[in-house]
Amino acid sequence: MIEKLGLAFAGPRTRWITLIVWIVAVVLLTLTLPAVGDKEKNNAPNLETDSPSVVADEIIKEHFPNSSGVPALVVWHRVGGLTEADYSLISELSKSLTEVPLKAQGEQVPLHTMGIPLSTLSSKDGTTFVQPVLFAEATETELLKENMEAIKDRVKVASGADPFAVAIESSSELSVRISGPVGISVDATDLFKNADFVLLMATVIIVLVLLLLIYRSPILAIIPLAGVGFAYGVTSPLLGWMAGEGWITVDSQAIAIMTVLLFGAGTDYCLFFITRFRRELTHESNRFTALIEAFKGSSGAIAMSGFTVVISLFALLAAKYGAFERFAVPFSLSILIMMVASLTLVPAIMSIVGRASFYPFIPRTEEMEKQRSEKRGKPFKQKDEEKTLGSKIGNLVVKKPWLVVMSSILLLGLLASFAIGIKYTYDMLSSFPEDMPSREGFNVIADAYTPGDLAPITVVLRTDGKAVDALAKLSGIPHVNSVSEPKVSESDSGLTSYSVVLDINPYSEEAMDTIPLLREAVSEALLLSNVANTEEKVWIGGQTASQYDTRELTIQDNLVIIPLVIGLIMLLLLVYLRSVVATLYLIGTVLLSYVAALGLGWVILHYVMGFDAIQGSIPLYAFVFLIALGEDYNIFMISSIWQKRKHMPLKQAIKEGVSETGGVITSAGLILAATFAVLASLPIQVLLQFGLITALGVLLDTFIVRPFLVPAITTILGKKAFWPSKVDLVSESKQVQNQ
Repeated sequence: MIEKLGLAFAGPRTRWITLIVWIVAVVLLTLTLPAVGDKEKNNAPNLETDSPSVVADEIIKEHFPNSSGVPALVVWHRVGGLTEADYSLISELSKSLTEVPLKAQGEQVPLHTMGIPLSTLSSKDGTTFVQPVLFAEATETELLKENMEAIKDRVKVASGADPFAVAIESSSELSVRISGPVGISVDATDLFKNADFVLLMATVIIVLVLLLLIYRSPILAIIPLAGVGFAYGVTSPLLGWMAGEGWITVDSQAIAIMTVLLFGAGTDYCLFFITRFRRELTHESNRFTALIEAFKGSSGAIAMSGFTVVISLFALLAAKYGAFERFAVPFSLSILIMMVASLTLVPAIMSIVGRASFYPFIPRTEEMEKQRSEKRGKPFKQKDEEKTLGSKIGNLVVKKPWLVVMSSILLLGLLASFAIGIKYTYDMLSSFPEDMPSREGFNVIADAYTPGDLAPITVVLRTDGKAVDALAKLSGIPHVNSVSEPKVSESDSGLTSYSVVLDINPYSEEAMDTIPLLREAVSEALLLSNVANTEEKVWIGGQTASQYDTRELTIQDNLVIIPLVIGLIMLLLLVYLRSVVATLYLIGTVLLSYVAALGLGWVILHYVMGFDAIQGSIPLYAFVFLIALGEDYNIFMISSIWQKRKHMPLKQAIKEGVSETGGVITSAGLILAATFAVLASLPIQVLLQFGLITALGVLLDTFIVRPFLVPAITTILGKKAFWPSKVDLVSESKQVQNQ
């Protein structure tokens, strides 16, 4: 069956057909369907519609319209103090926005007609003035960006200069920055968009360079990249079509990571087949026979590895948090198509190019090498396989398995212990570059005003017509700087709102911890006024409340998705290996490696790079990728051992399996780690942290788990490793007799 599949895709008569089918598919899909990048939606909601903060924001929007909308904060700043000319510019912008409003602009504070000096509204030191500009909820990011550019243009025309380019610390000139939720959203989108092209080019270059260094063959270096390119050519329009139909939502972050995943994992799958093909060419003079044997020996492991990753990533559909759920389809579909390409397109290309694929180090059979040596008049030298590093590692594993296991567990356990001290943050602003305009504006506000002024918390309660003294209760909460006087809704007199300003960063962990305290305080005030069912009559909205819901939803998703992914991978391993014991220790070793990667990543990020915390979403992202990709290498190696133990003693099978797969897995691991490490070069801390931790996890799997820990455990368990399957292992004496 497998031989027929190999011939169906890469046989003498079908190889060109396979290549043409892929070319036609890419051309047709590219011409008829939109690219995925054309259907990006970077302002898609992450929280569910019934999340407390979302419900609260809807109530605020409906019953307190003057308080609703997404604000852009225009931050005017002069180190020596704002001048009358500066305040005139502020008034002129206010007048301009009132007379000629921007698209999706909400109701504005009429600063130009207030009748009081604007200097009374500036910071106490007179250096800073914050001018809010509201926009409608769910406004497209591109439109918001156009509006930000329009504001900049109006300020530049009015001032006759460019205060947006003036350094914040300048003592003689006026500087202006746009911050707040709108400014942060626009800047974040620009960061990811600018990163897309840089990320793609950097990934292609680093994969190409590594392939050239490892295999020293220009043709061979291009073939995996061609396979990935074709896979992307099919994946991009399919995802664009699905997004256009409204079936999925894609954003810049998902596309960026998908690109890295395709090049990293895709190159791995190609190398699994290519390495097997090269080895078979040293035994078979006919390249088609060698190709069939290579397909037979590698297709099962490639398919199993691919399905493991696909199923793991598809499990993200169970996530409630939008950013997690949006990753599921793009990632799993891209890997599925890449897996198909590595089993069809790559064998076809290798069949067409043949041995020349490996030029100038062309693999030949021993007989071919002898004939070549005779023609060149040089003596034939047989290669000594026992001198390879893989063979030495294999010998160590089977001779001293307990030493290997204990040493590996001790090292991984030590690294894993550092994971206990990890601190997490959900403050996305802190993950952006310090020179990003919106972050600069936030820092100015934090220095000149109360930090919480950037994003006040709105507390709404239904009083049922009773007098409720919530102001005093709210004012007594830790980190509350000020609470506004109660405001009664004009459309529903039973609703009252308070604006709460914190004295700390409204995006920080401490700020999020105040949300349940605020809810508890207001509920207590309602109870004291004999208002029943208080839990249903308190709503808290604003950015801090949204961040709090994000944290709670992320924790919930971790508790659901992590067990789900483990369960799905265990099921696949059980079906493939038919061994409960092997399944358990393969899962266990990768889990240990994952926690060790978190610990090592924290050591580097915290103690070396100075990060106080890592983004709260990273553990789940890293888990899904590392568990799935880590099992890839385990599956490929254990498949080799499982095949060899049928006709040789288990220890010999382990030794040869480690030696045989060592080179390709090491090469694949280095390439995969390097592609994820490319993310660490981007000026976005969340991608830097994710890329670093994932790259470290891949390296731990590549250099500790796969070559040492897993084969050593298999050696110790012996026949028990196959339980409950009944396996008749070849004994040492029987092998000698057969020889």
